[in-house]
Amino acid sequence: MRYPIAIETGNDNQAFGVVVPDLPGCFSAGDTLDEAIDNAKEAIELWLETMIDDGESIPAAKSISIHQSEPDFSGWIWAIVDIDLAELSDKVERINITLPSRILRRLDAAAKAAGESRSAYIAHLTLK
Repeated sequence: MRYPIAIETGNDNQAFGVVVPDLPGCFSAGDTLDEAIDNAKEAIELWLETMIDDGESIPAAKSISIHQSEPDFSGWIWAIVDIDLAELSDKVERINITLPSRILRRLDAAAKAAGESRSAYIAHLTLK
């Protein structure tokens, strides 16, 4: 999903402020424009993860032109942050993988030592 972000220009003494109009309460900042956009992506992902965890619906993104007409955003810079909602989904998928026996034994031993199932251990390592 492509979320528009509104960026309030910063200066030497003030960071660039970012607001995500389609996600109430989602905001961020950065010392540079690039950092502000990167931080906005992280803020959006965290906001969406919270909504998914709480079982809430994900708001649709509106076009920039709709938000630009709002007086509160007059003079702000606009950008788009692309979020892959599939990466945030907790939908379980069954997969089939092939590993050498010695690696599988190491994987199972590490999972057991961590007190996790093989699948949980792989997921945990991937999310680190």
